[in-house]
Amino acid sequence: MSKPLDLVFLWHMHQPDYRDYSTGDFVLPWVYLHAIKDYSDMAAHLEKHPQVKAVVNFVPILLDQLEDYEQQFASGQLRDPLLRLLVREDLNEVSIEDRQLILESCFRSNLGKMVAPYPAYKRLFDLFKTIESNGRVALSYLSGQYLADLLTWYHLAWFGETVRREHDVLIEMMSKDENFSYSDRRLIFDLVGKVVSGIIPRYRKLAESGQIEISATPHYHPLAPLLLDFNSARECEPGSSLPQALIYPGGKTRVQAHIHSTITSHRARFGVTPHGIWPAEGAVSTSLIEVLAGQECRWAASGEGVLANSLRKAGDLPERAKYLYRPYRLKGEAHSVSCFFRDDRLSDLIGFEYSNWNGKDAANNFVTQLQEIANQAGDEVPLVGVILDGENAWEYYPYNGYHFLNDLYSALEAHPRIRTTTYSEYLDRSVRKDAVAYAKPGELPGLVAGSWVYGTFSTWIGSPDKNHAWDLLCMAKQSYDMVMAAGRLTAPEKEAAEKQLSSCESSDWFWWFGDYNPSDAVGSFDRLYRHNLMQLYRLLKLPVPENLYSPISRGGGEAEGGGTMRRGS
Repeated sequence: MSKPLDLVFLWHMHQPDYRDYSTGDFVLPWVYLHAIKDYSDMAAHLEKHPQVKAVVNFVPILLDQLEDYEQQFASGQLRDPLLRLLVREDLNEVSIEDRQLILESCFRSNLGKMVAPYPAYKRLFDLFKTIESNGRVALSYLSGQYLADLLTWYHLAWFGETVRREHDVLIEMMSKDENFSYSDRRLIFDLVGKVVSGIIPRYRKLAESGQIEISATPHYHPLAPLLLDFNSARECEPGSSLPQALIYPGGKTRVQAHIHSTITSHRARFGVTPHGIWPAEGAVSTSLIEVLAGQECRWAASGEGVLANSLRKAGDLPERAKYLYRPYRLKGEAHSVSCFFRDDRLSDLIGFEYSNWNGKDAANNFVTQLQEIANQAGDEVPLVGVILDGENAWEYYPYNGYHFLNDLYSALEAHPRIRTTTYSEYLDRSVRKDAVAYAKPGELPGLVAGSWVYGTFSTWIGSPDKNHAWDLLCMAKQSYDMVMAAGRLTAPEKEAAEKQLSSCESSDWFWWFGDYNPSDAVGSFDRLYRHNLMQLYRLLKLPVPENLYSPISRGGGEAEGGGTMRRGS
């Protein structure tokens, strides 16, 4: 490889809001579990390889929850039921509900990579499956010591590989194997608190050194183009079915509110204004880019399918190597925002394929493909964007992706022609025209609205269940607007209602509805979504509509509340 290449990794860190605002409790533990595994490991790999640059995208609602956990550990007032049980001294006396929570939660991991490798944990699983076959009543015979061992192993398995290599206490616990005491569980709990509390400061330090750029997403992860206009779903799929509601009421104002809140929280946490926005699910439209331009956003990013659809509509879709690896600007009001697009093939190799490879072989294959892109680029220097979740893929890798990431970063540090960079640094250097050529920016008349999933919005709208979920939200928003206009709420009551509405606007609710997800997970998210809408009506001091007591999904359950499995890659 004799030609240079610019490479941007964008690691997207996101978990939806798992808090029940009516109680303050966390319904699900995924935020702190991903913190001790993925957010800590990803920071450690960057710290170990200071010549590798990257963009790390944090959704503010994830940061809100990380800070919530930090406060819990500092105060000792635990609002996560699984953490409360981890440090419950006597597990022989737990309630039926808590026993069920432990048994339902502590096998909710990747069986092949996070349970089977540990014989003691696998024994606990096998024993559970044997007893479960005899009915729920039989599970009541499992002892408090069984529950203690299960809680301990669950957390031991979730710790990231870099955390294990740094803290001997984890190796000692794994060697102990079983019969964990209360003091053992307390040590695990204290380490969870230490790791979780260190996440935001570690990334802030990486940003201050210039090694990473921290970008952001509108605060509660809303599907912004749909809030702006449901009809945008038909730009990429003309026959798409839409909700009965013609629009989301006040959608532009709500998108602006999410962005404004993001900018405020980012400044408070990291001391700077975010230059870049990764919209939720990489979902973009011309209207959204215009809104971002009005907020002085410098860049945004999306999926390769959006670019291909937009070029096709403009009547010019050259071969992939000639259109993908460059920034683009839109004509008109959105011209100030540089748009970057994901290399779907390379990103999906990391997200879905390389987990089955030897780490070094996968790293070498990745570098070889970059070299091929550079050699096909002609006189310009290609800009390759690799964008994917920074959390969900790694549990499918041996050792949480430790060897793959270490080998990949090492290879990139040593490579003389591949330059890892950030989007803002790239824009700065291209303006200065430092020493080497750059990819000439392309220009588009507009974007065909879509996301990083198939270049469409079909994951969030178009099916009967998804459309019904949108209609329920639109009805709640109309009620919200009427109550706010009437001025019946105090300032704190308005703030609580606005926060609840923001949580209901998250894209994650609509993602779960569909027959491609397990029915128990769909039912759990169905219940949780309706619970959040119910709580919004209560905060507005309005009666809860009867239709919120019925499942949205035909596979959903009847009761409020409930848990769910973690969203996959």
